[in-house]
Parts: sequence; C-alpha cells; structure tokens
Amino acid sequence: MGGETGTLPNDVTKLRELLVSSYQENSRLLQNNELLTDEIALLRRKIFGRKSEKLTGDELLQGRLFDEAESQPQEVPAEEPSDDIEVSKHSRKPAKRTELPDDLPTVEVLHDITDEEKQCACGAEMRRIGQEESKKLDIIPAKFRVIHHIRPKYACPTCEGREDTEHPAVRIAAPVPQIIPKGIPTAGLLAFIIVSKFCDSIPLYRMTKQFARIGVEIARSTLCGWVLEVARRCDRLIAMMQAHIRAGPMIQMDETPVQVLGELGRENTTKSFMWVMRGGDPEAPVLLYQYHRNRSKEVPQLYLAGYEGHLQTDGFRAYEEIGRSPDIIHVGCWAHARRGFDEARAATKKTGATEQALSYIGKLYLIERRLRDQLEELKITEEKFVTARKEQVQPVFATFRSWLESKSETVLPSSLLGKAVAYTLGQWSKLIRYLDAVYLTPDTNAVENAIRPFVVGRKNWLFNGSPAGAHAGAALFSLVETAKANGIEPYAYLRHVFDRIPYAKTDEDFENLLPYRLDVSLLNTTAP
Repeated sequence: MGGETGTLPNDVTKLRELLVSSYQENSRLLQNNELLTDEIALLRRKIFGRKSEKLTGDELLQGRLFDEAESQPQEVPAEEPSDDIEVSKHSRKPAKRTELPDDLPTVEVLHDITDEEKQCACGAEMRRIGQEESKKLDIIPAKFRVIHHIRPKYACPTCEGREDTEHPAVRIAAPVPQIIPKGIPTAGLLAFIIVSKFCDSIPLYRMTKQFARIGVEIARSTLCGWVLEVARRCDRLIAMMQAHIRAGPMIQMDETPVQVLGELGRENTTKSFMWVMRGGDPEAPVLLYQYHRNRSKEVPQLYLAGYEGHLQTDGFRAYEEIGRSPDIIHVGCWAHARRGFDEARAATKKTGATEQALSYIGKLYLIERRLRDQLEELKITEEKFVTARKEQVQPVFATFRSWLESKSETVLPSSLLGKAVAYTLGQWSKLIRYLDAVYLTPDTNAVENAIRPFVVGRKNWLFNGSPAGAHAGAALFSLVETAKANGIEPYAYLRHVFDRIPYAKTDEDFENLLPYRLDVSLLNTTAP
C-alpha cells in the first residue's frame, strides 16, 4: 500500500478491494508465521526435549477437562491412572539390590579369626554359632587362548605301506572342518566379533584396539574379511529365513537410511536403505534385513511378489502398490498416526485438539492391553479376543472418525494438526484392519524395535565400506536379531552355528540351525 495516503485511490470500490486484498495477505502472513512458529517449537523439542511420546500425569489430568461428552482421555500407561492424582508429593520406592544369578561360578573366601581369638577369657574354646555372608560381583577380562590342533601321522616301519594296497601308506586323522578353513579364528572368536559389532555396536577398528590391549594384533582388514566370509557361509540360512517369513500370516515392514561407500555409479554421500521385515510364525518370529540402493516401490514388490497374507506398514507410498494386490491385506500403523498428533501437541500452545486425538488413540491401546493380558492369562480364547476387541474398539473408531472429519473442515491443512488429521483419514481403511486377526497389533512397533539396534550401530560405525559389507551386515543382523526375538542368547547361538555349519550338507541340516528350529539344549555342547 505504501506509506503515503496520497497513493490511495479515491474510488470507494477500489479502496474496498484494496482493503480486502490487504486483509487476505495479512491473514496469509499470520498463518505462515503460526506454521513457522510451530515448526521451530517442534525442532526444539526434537533437539532438546524429551523423546518419549507418552503423556505425563499432568497431561492425562488435563485431558479430562475437554468439553466434548465423549472425551475420556486414556493414554497407554503401565498402570491405569486413578481418578485421584497427587502432584504436590510423591512416594519413592527404596532401591532394590541387584540379584546375582545362581548359576554364576562362585569362589568362597573364608575370613576367620585366629585360634587365639577363639579362646574365651574363662579358658573355654568358643563355638561357632553362625556366620555372616556377603556376595561381591567380580569379572575376569576377556583373554585369548590358542587351540593347538595336532594330527599324528602313522606309517609302517617294515613294509612302508607296500603290502597294504587298500589304504594309504601314511595315515592321519582328517582335519576338523572349520567355517574359515585356512584362517586362524575359531567359531568362538568369530561369534564374539559378530556379537560385538552387530549386537553391541562396536566398530571393527575399536575391536582391533581391544585385541591389542589383551595381547594380539589383528588388522582391521582381516576382521572385515572374516565377517564377509562368515556371512557368505550363512547365505543358505538367510534364504530359508526369507522363505519362512513369506509363509507366515503377517509381515511387518519398515526401512531406514544407511550410507554405503563404493556403490557403482554413485557418490559416497548418496543415501541407501536397510529394509527390515518381521514375520513367519507369530510365536517364533523371523527378522530379515535387506540392503538396497534405494527406497522405491520395487523393493517391497521384489520380496512380497506372490505373498498371501497381511502386510503392516506405515503410510510410506512405496508400500501402496504392493498393498493393492488382491492376495495382500494392507494394515496401517496407529503409532505413526499418533506421532503426527504428538508432534502437533509439542509445537503449539493450543493443545486441546491434539490431546483430544491422543486420548482417542490411547483408548485403543488401553483396550488392546487389557485384552492381551486376558489372552496371556488364558482367561479368554483367541476367538473371544477378536470378538471382544471389535466390540470395544468399533465405538471408539466411530466417534474418532466423526471428530476427524469435523476437524478436517476447520483446521489449516498445512498446519501440523491439519497434516495429522489428513494422514489419519487417508490411512483410515488400513488403520482399522488390525481388528481382523489375533496376531495383528495396532502398530509396527515390533519391526521398528528391530531397526533400533541397526540405528545405534550406524551412529558408531557411520557407514558401510562397500556394498558387499552392507549385504553381509544385513545377513548377520538377521541372525542376531532373530535369535534375540526367539529368546536365544546371540553369542551362544552364533558359536553353535559356526561350529556346525561346516558339517551341514542337507536342507534338514541347515534348517536345524535356524533360530526358530534350534534345539536349545544343544547350545552348551561342543562341536562334533
């Protein structure tokens, strides 16, 4: 408009048009300012704020103040919040002493008084009437040892083998099969290296320093070669796990970025991806990691072509086309829907609507938790679980859907709340499908939990040195995380596999080494 009134038109109609235009521009700038303010608040929360998405006790209490009659905020607490919430004071449980496992080796140390001290002043010898005990936890640091294999040779001193045409002149025991035949590492050392890197997130260059401190110099390139060879020897196990995961009734899928050096035709800074699938028998799940150069729809199509069952993912568009397959039922993730509302709540001071949405989603999780507890305690059957879940959840769905549709007409679409509402409505047909089967859950948290160990490791080793290394890492992560998912200690499992895989010949031999087929009683035995 300019700063001088002389530039204003004299015509009333034009003045009105100019005023309306200025008002619209001012409204647009105010909206942009509000959006930018919300985004800054969200970024500050991500950098400096708490990472948990759970509502606090105060936030749960505030949720009860909504005017809507249907509003009964229920988050997903460890225990149901009571109606009476004390804020001014609280009780603190005393610290619990660490319980030491009974199966740890124990060394008894007796601290006794001298024979002179056992004599009473009256001349009698004192009798033992009891004892006081205390236990201390000790550790023996890791140390190397050398397994020296000796194979005696035998020959006949008389005829030098000329008379025995059916046997060789010199006889010697066959060499013990090893997973790396011409290398120096045992199955135990290889299992230790793999668990340290893929379970404890220790980069190989740090391992070389640890090994040097306890007396053995091993080059990082040597460790890399061992990891690649071990992964190659486990290729058959990975192929079987992939077939098993596709045979189950449900697959959860997710992906996370990874930087890989030396990819053909790409800069080293180009982003690649680690895809993770969780499926198979719901009681004995498989975690399968796969490295790919991109995040395109061709990746899930590659692994899920011909698959029949439920596919549960977030709303990423790469899953949309495979989710439209007539043999696949695409299930959504409530955790991702909830995350949008949580971010909107963190970014604005007007939290009423976001907390209302979170309260609806909290109800879904509360119902799920209660029914799962009853199912685990065998108070209800799987059929009754599915029926009860539908009966209790569908009224919440109906009310929440009506609320979302109402909000979609009043909130700014480009705002964080508007985006959360639009995402939830867009995913609605998938979000409600978890009600169909007992093995389906409201979210993909199980597969996201499987991604976390990889993300922690990525922060330590930063990148993979080559595509071959990324493929090897995916295979070994699959074995480690599947063992953990089936309640098997990773080191014991890998040592068992590395001991026996040189003897495996048939499909049955390899299948017996899979985490979900393994006879756990064999883990403490020695190699054949």
